[in-house]
Amino acid sequence: MSQQMTIVVGWSPDEYGQAALDRAVEEARLRSGRIVVVNATRGDALVDDRYADEEQLGRLTAGLAESGIEVDVRRSMGADVGDQVLEVAGDVTADLVVIGLRRRSPVGKLLMGSVAQRILLGADCAVLAVKPPH
Repeated sequence: MSQQMTIVVGWSPDEYGQAALDRAVEEARLRSGRIVVVNATRGDALVDDRYADEEQLGRLTAGLAESGIEVDVRRSMGADVGDQVLEVAGDVTADLVVIGLRRRSPVGKLLMGSVAQRILLGADCAVLAVKPPH
């Protein structure tokens, strides 16, 4: 008997997080998998609009409950958002990590680093990077 596939999705309450979540749900349906949603922040949650508030989390969990897919939602704070996603991926022995990609200038990447790059280079499993539809 094969083990259930585990898909970790880096989620934020915006179009990039939604694109990643939509694709993770699609993959979970295709592969009879479960999803672990990670919403992380560097600790500046009061000014980090990518860290969900209670209302946004409520909408997320309600929407996922309707999907019929097994879902675990985790929130975390730490020095690096990419490391937090990678830590959860390691903890749950993820088969796939799904992330949303943002367009950033070369200077923006140099000054702030890139969560996507950290996850792509650090993951021990496949990483699927998606962009929101335009």
